[in-house]
Amino acid sequence: MTIGHFLHADHSSDTAGTTLDNGRRYDRFTSLFFVGRRNHVFTRLADLSGARPGDRVLDVGCGTGYLTRRLAAATWPKGSALGIDPSPSILDHARRVAEAGNCSFATGVAESLEAEDESFDVVASSLMLHHLPHDLCGKAVAEMYRVLRPGGRLLIADFRPPTNPIISRAIGALLGQGMQHNPVHMLGTLVERTGFEQVTGGDLWPWIHYVQAVKPTASGQVDT
Repeated sequence: MTIGHFLHADHSSDTAGTTLDNGRRYDRFTSLFFVGRRNHVFTRLADLSGARPGDRVLDVGCGTGYLTRRLAAATWPKGSALGIDPSPSILDHARRVAEAGNCSFATGVAESLEAEDESFDVVASSLMLHHLPHDLCGKAVAEMYRVLRPGGRLLIADFRPPTNPIISRAIGALLGQGMQHNPVHMLGTLVERTGFEQVTGGDLWPWIHYVQAVKPTASGQVDT
């Protein structure tokens, strides 16, 4: 049994992906797992999302809302950030620790977003896609595309497996084979195939690979 078994619940009836269960336990674990850099990494992800004052932002698979709260801060004072997750218990924790009035949470699944077409300026997602079966990852990214306005910005970040074989085996023992062999290198291709443009990527130490992209406008031009 891995640590992952203690952090995740059984499959939700609403999604074929795995869901988080204990928010307090998850936050404590990830704080240690990021070796003191969790705040730095997620503040940087909020910056990379391009979220700015007045934007309406969606955080898909928000978990405890760690990134959602930073996205909300970036949109202050006239914008907002909505975090969605299929786990009611994890959302209860997210609501308890949220302070900003422009930060809210709702139940939802990545592969079937309950949002209107072109209704968000920014869509972000962190450490979520590896929870989905491979065949649902494309559906989730397609949904992100659908709910973004033309010219809207996308940021997806996920776990980057270590290249060091000793650390890699330790990750597998602690978190499972899915994390050890997470195909994060395919993320940019998946985003590009969905129709996004200006697709770029990078790494944040110690464990994150991210991809940024823009949904094209009807004219083929993108916002700057």
